[in-house]
Amino acid sequence: MAVFEDFLSALEDLESDTPAARKAFRRLMLRYYDLHGRVFPWRETRDPYRILVSEIMLQQTQTQRVAAKYPEFIKRFSSIRALARASQSEVLRAWEGLGYYRRARNLHRAAIAICEYYKGRVPRQLRELGSLPGVGDYTAAAVSVFAFDTPVAMIETNIRSVYLHVFFRGKRRVSDRDIRVLVEETLDRGRCREWFYALMDFGVELKKVRPGINARSRHHTKQSTFEGSDRQIAARILRQALQSTKGMRLVELRREFNISEKRLVRVVKRLIADGLIEPSPGNKIRAVA
Repeated sequence: MAVFEDFLSALEDLESDTPAARKAFRRLMLRYYDLHGRVFPWRETRDPYRILVSEIMLQQTQTQRVAAKYPEFIKRFSSIRALARASQSEVLRAWEGLGYYRRARNLHRAAIAICEYYKGRVPRQLRELGSLPGVGDYTAAAVSVFAFDTPVAMIETNIRSVYLHVFFRGKRRVSDRDIRVLVEETLDRGRCREWFYALMDFGVELKKVRPGINARSRHHTKQSTFEGSDRQIAARILRQALQSTKGMRLVELRREFNISEKRLVRVVKRLIADGLIEPSPGNKIRAVA
């Protein structure tokens, strides 16, 4: 922590926005990464498929949880074609523990689309990447940067925190549009992979010692509690559906989870709309195969 504090102190001593400050900012970030960058399996590869898998997993999930699940998922589905050939239920079972199962469904559909339209190769172009299921602007940019060394600007929570702290001191309701301008202007185009890894790693530590930075962003939203939420109930229902071979009766689910019929119907309808479960005869539900 003392070493991090030294880097942070040097950053906080910079004039907020001058050419010299931007140059020093870039130098400090890359120096920090060279000395203290984190190690993850997806950082050791440039395989576009493996990077796509990691980026989908990292959406709304803590890095350490992804680090634990990623190797076994890649072992199970070693290529884009292996993933595309699998059934959706197989993919969902392999995803268990990461939550937000729509991401697994979207990753599976993206693999199918890549095999069908791009001959099994993850596309390089941002527009083509962004057209894949579950791949938004940030994920498309991340795959482009980390797989293809394309120097494009991108913003996520840790990157945002660094720019807010260094270049928008004391300001509130800061727009990502304004941050993006600085991301583009300070981007190290020769080392774009390491540059964004550096920002992410520094941002993780920064939020520990300067909490609440991202609350100054216009785009900040507080994540709802998982415990006792509809999301938790949905995850439990889907987990049971994946384990059941005969389907599950709604009346039994209501009794097991001790929830109102209205709430159960709401959760089940959302799972059906997300393409994760489907109705089956006898007022039952089952996982989509």
